[in-house]
Amino acid sequence: MRVHELATDLDVTVEELLEILSDVEIKAEDGQSLIADKQVAIVCDELGFASIEAARTAKAAKNAPAAAPAPEVPQQQKESVPEPEETEEPAEEASLILSFAKPQIAVKELAEKMALKPNQLIAELMRMNIFASINQDIDIKIAKQIGEKHGFTVELKKKDKPQSKPAEATPRKPVAPVEKDRPEDLEIRPPIVTFMGHVDHGKTSLLDRIRNTKVVAGESGGITQHIGAYTVDMDARQITFLDTPGHAAFTAMRARGANVTDIAVLVVAADDGVMPQTIEAIKHAKAAGVCIIVALNKMDLPGTHPDRIKQQLNEHGVMVEEWGGTVGCIPVSAATGAGIDALLERISLDAEMLELRANAHKRANGYVIEAQMEPGMGPTATLLVRDGTLKVGDNVICGAQCGRIKALINDQGKQVRTAGPSCAVKCLGLTGVPGAGDEFTVCASAAEARQLSETLLADIKSADLNQTSRGKISLDDLFAQAGAGEIKELNVIVKCDVQGSVEAIVHSLAGIKSDKVKLKILSSDVGNITTNDIMLASASNAIILGFHVAKENGVTAAAKKEGVEIRLYSIIYELLEEVEAAMCGLLDPELRETYLGKAEIKAIFDMGKRNKVAGCMVIEGKVTSRASIRIKRGSEVLYKGTIGSLKRFQSDSAEVRDGQECGIRPDNFANFQEGDIIEAYTIEKIAQKL
Repeated sequence: MRVHELATDLDVTVEELLEILSDVEIKAEDGQSLIADKQVAIVCDELGFASIEAARTAKAAKNAPAAAPAPEVPQQQKESVPEPEETEEPAEEASLILSFAKPQIAVKELAEKMALKPNQLIAELMRMNIFASINQDIDIKIAKQIGEKHGFTVELKKKDKPQSKPAEATPRKPVAPVEKDRPEDLEIRPPIVTFMGHVDHGKTSLLDRIRNTKVVAGESGGITQHIGAYTVDMDARQITFLDTPGHAAFTAMRARGANVTDIAVLVVAADDGVMPQTIEAIKHAKAAGVCIIVALNKMDLPGTHPDRIKQQLNEHGVMVEEWGGTVGCIPVSAATGAGIDALLERISLDAEMLELRANAHKRANGYVIEAQMEPGMGPTATLLVRDGTLKVGDNVICGAQCGRIKALINDQGKQVRTAGPSCAVKCLGLTGVPGAGDEFTVCASAAEARQLSETLLADIKSADLNQTSRGKISLDDLFAQAGAGEIKELNVIVKCDVQGSVEAIVHSLAGIKSDKVKLKILSSDVGNITTNDIMLASASNAIILGFHVAKENGVTAAAKKEGVEIRLYSIIYELLEEVEAAMCGLLDPELRETYLGKAEIKAIFDMGKRNKVAGCMVIEGKVTSRASIRIKRGSEVLYKGTIGSLKRFQSDSAEVRDGQECGIRPDNFANFQEGDIIEAYTIEKIAQKL
């Protein structure tokens, strides 16, 4: 059967059907492509039909009673009767309201509620440029749009909306009931401040001055490797600081920091001025809609020009108060401590203007700043509380992981019983390591947290399976392309000590662009390198990249046995440079031909039964003994190879120039004649670039 015929039977367009075929790993170029009966059955099953005959019957039934939609109404009423939430509404209205417990709705479930065939719903989604299979989830916003077309009102059973910004419909966001705030419960909370800016402009040094603790000395290469959260006591209030790295590789972490912060302190070195990562930080802060304060650091150095930096900031949309804007610009020095008090006062002033408030009397919610697996402690996560109060014994859902909090440790290493709004604490008691940047919510019971976790983990597993199955479709093509020399592929496995580094390194590796080499990250995880990683690398011909991790017992021997390469790093610059070098090493060197000259055969001398020497006159350029040659008769090339020997006056010669006579014996070729032309050239191998 051809694609266009199947599209007609399934009541979809050819373009929609081609997308479906791609999803189920069936190759088809256009509407004239042929597909087998077995493949037809697969497509029918994907769209919810038992067979192609069932699809044709459904299409006929759909088209026949076009003017009589009335019989569908009892079905809709029948579907809506079991919904207990709508019993207070009038009967006619209740029949058109569909309530769902979760903000993600399965295509099959929505189709059943609306008394539609799954393929009809899938086709409508395709027209909206949304491609989902029968068992995949769609966001409730999309469901509402489709429901309106068919006369339904789609809504969540819980009508209270979360206070935080809506996130993408991914398994990373926990879905739990949100309590309403009463005005009398709202209290002033500490501001959350993020230090942002270019690498080596002194962000960590400033924070070190503020906290009066030493964190700079332990940093590899002078770069902050992870995001930390610290609370500092002021005279009348507290301030929570997020320390974000300034290296470009941590762009994703910096963006996350800006999204959870209230005030962004843009650190600019007075001797360097505005740099590329400073501009990125400005963009992140503006996109998050946060208050910006500029800290002009290193003002103790000679030859600084504050006005020049203010001009550069103005060019990128940051107008300081001295120039008529609203952004505070504080000159500071992390080395001497000058201006630190003024900076803290400005932070307090802006925080008062923002009127930051939170309800400390309800269950807590917030963000995972960092997460890792710690020896003797198990999975730990640094949590930033945005609302409510987190207590020891609370049942939490962090991303897709759940658990009962066994202990809370503050930034000074002391155990605490509670953590209020804007506080950062390390949490113990989770079942697994959540992702950095995940949201967390305190649930009413352990059962609720466990149920949410199981649902989210199942969604993640389903998404991973779908991704894996999609990858299998191109395996044969991949081998064919690699065999034809069209693409090269470098497989890597990434292991890091904390989740934030995993995210940052994967983001950096994804930024290495090349049309010649494909970089494929097979796995990225937290923890030391294990023998399982070696087996995966061996089976996939991959290399293992370790960042701030060690090798477990037996790993070195297993790697040697399997021929797996392990590279350990403590500085991200080196990791990225060596990965790029490894990608370049996969490329075959480019062959570049350099023309040397040519000679004309004037006479032929026999040197035994098989060997002949061509008596030549060099008529252009030169001929060398190490050159490659082409022997041409007119435009036809008779031979391509090397010179067996080059002689001049009975002696071996390394080079013969224009106007000189010589004897040339081609290597393993004697079928040449007088008048043939010998062209000499060299081939240079040049390493390719990505």
